[in-house]
Formats: sequence, C-alpha cells, structure tokens
Amino acid sequence: MKSFIQKISAVTLALVVLCSTMSFTVNMHYCGKTLVDVSLYKEAKTCEMDMMATSKHETSLMKKMGCCTDKKLQVEGQDELKTSFDTFTLDQQLFIIAYLESYLDLFEGLEEHIIPFKEYPPPFLVKDLQLLNETFLI
Repeated sequence: MKSFIQKISAVTLALVVLCSTMSFTVNMHYCGKTLVDVSLYKEAKTCEMDMMATSKHETSLMKKMGCCTDKKLQVEGQDELKTSFDTFTLDQQLFIIAYLESYLDLFEGLEEHIIPFKEYPPPFLVKDLQLLNETFLI
C-alpha cells in the first residue's frame, strides 16, 4: 500500500511539473456568438461568412455586420525551472550532501541471513539433559 501511494504521488508531481512548464495556444473562431472551430496547434478555420465578405460581391450590409471574430487563449509556462547549484553557499552545499548521504544510508540492504554467532564454536555436549531428566516435548 505504501509503495502504491508513493507511485501515485510521484506521477502526480511529475504531471504538476509538466503542466507548469508547458505552454500552449488555443485558437477559437466565432461566427456571431457561435463557436465554429477550435485549434490547439494552428490557426482555427474560418467560416464561409468570412470568405463571402472578402469576395468581389461584397455588400454594404456585410461590411456593417462584421460578425466573425477570432480569439486566442495563450498559456505561458515557466522557463526558469532549473536552479543552478552554484548559487548555493558552501554551508548549504555541505548540508545537502550530508542529508543525501544519511538518507541514502537508510535504504542500504542488509544480508538476508545474518548469523551473529557464526564465528563461535558450539559448546561440547557432555550429557543429554533431556534424557537424564526424562523431559520430552510433545
């Protein structure tokens, strides 16, 4: 459960960084109050009213209407996300290095089967005490 929560939080933080640094533009074309086209990467397509107004048979009524509008929504992302390691003072650099070293030592693996008395020989058995006292585990 703990690793699952860590994975979800890592993905969430990665998405936050991605969204904060990404910039994009949304182009919208309105004909009157009606949305005709939306485009993310290129200019939005215009409607036929706009083409009729630019033709040779342009009337004064079409000049007055001017109902077509283009709107552009631009979202700027961060450019300066990376901080330089040179801006830290020597004390801050030492603190970061000491913190990382102590943090990484927590996750060093231990041997799977630790036998603390491996180097010591077992005691000599003079008599079998269970047989002498006639005590047996059932």
